[in-house]
Amino acid sequence: MEERNENQLNIELSEEIAEGVYSNLAIITHSSSEFVLDFIRVMPGVPKAKVKSRIILTPEHAKRLLTALHDNLEKFENANGKIKIQVDPSGFPMNFGGTMGQA
Repeated sequence: MEERNENQLNIELSEEIAEGVYSNLAIITHSSSEFVLDFIRVMPGVPKAKVKSRIILTPEHAKRLLTALHDNLEKFENANGKIKIQVDPSGFPMNFGGTMGQA
């Protein structure tokens, strides 16, 4: 008979979810009871973008996510160097900072 650890959680990851969804923009909103994280993929030169994934969290889980992200960013930077963030005064660049191509 196999003994189970009561504190162990078995997490299943389907192939579809394991592929992930690329996002280069996140919009975070909140109410008194939840945080909503919308992940969006913006393409150069395209003025319209769709939300690719939405995650809804309780405030406590949002705080836990913030802590986990902070810990992982710190570990990443210790191993790979500081992440540089470019500050663009005009907001999100619609052409990603490059030139527009011609066909």
